Amino acid sequence: MSSGHIPADRQKLITEQIQKQGIVRVNELSEQLNVSVLTIRRDLDQLEKQGLLERTHGGAVLRQSMSVEPLFSQKELVNKSEKESIALTAAALIEDGDMVIINSGSTTQAVIEALKNKKITIITNNIGAAQIADEAVFELIFIGGNYRPQSHSVTGDIGLNALDMIYANKAVIGVDGFSLTYGLTTPVMQEAEMTRKMIEKTVGSVIVVADSSKVGVISNFKTADLDKIDSLITDHGADHILSEEELQQAGVELLFAEEQE
Repeated sequence: MSSGHIPADRQKLITEQIQKQGIVRVNELSEQLNVSVLTIRRDLDQLEKQGLLERTHGGAVLRQSMSVEPLFSQKELVNKSEKESIALTAAALIEDGDMVIINSGSTTQAVIEALKNKKITIITNNIGAAQIADEAVFELIFIGGNYRPQSHSVTGDIGLNALDMIYANKAVIGVDGFSLTYGLTTPVMQEAEMTRKMIEKTVGSVIVVADSSKVGVISNFKTADLDKIDSLITDHGADHILSEEELQQAGVELLFAEEQE
């Protein structure tokens, strides 16, 4: 199939393809549309300026946005088995004696559940940790703040001030959006502030846990750039979107959680 040399036609076909597949590659488009690699790169640059995609080294991924925060009860039901697998992979990176900061979210709540038999200290604003702690070995420290039922968490100055007294050696961070270009994002300013502070107060590894529905998503408030994190754990639904090479260039180790039998 060829779109000839009319940019509008090519870009329309590229847009249709990325909406179907979630990803396009420069070399494949060059052969498919019978134009040079340089021409395809220009097309992708133009489509990125229109907010339709996000450029990667070898092509582009579909840009998705999240401007409204979903309820925690809704998020809990999305990709539940994938989140449980991600949680087990994250828990394997935590050792007895660690002090771990964990933020709000359904994936991080699954991580807390997976850590219940570890002799560690967990510092969190995730309200779901309280019920898990009833049957857990770990020591739980809650930071204070204003309760947000939407995220089942607490935020605000009280918690931010409490974090000033803490240094953790590991952090497990859940996100609403993960982007190679725009980093970690969330639709709620208070949650972004809290998570940013948690990352700042970690003197060791920062581990991001995000199921594939979060990859390529950009939301309203930046939490952190990729250079602030050490690893990303996701499921294989994102393996056609993410580039291990590009993440390595950003200093981020990519880990895929395996499905549990």
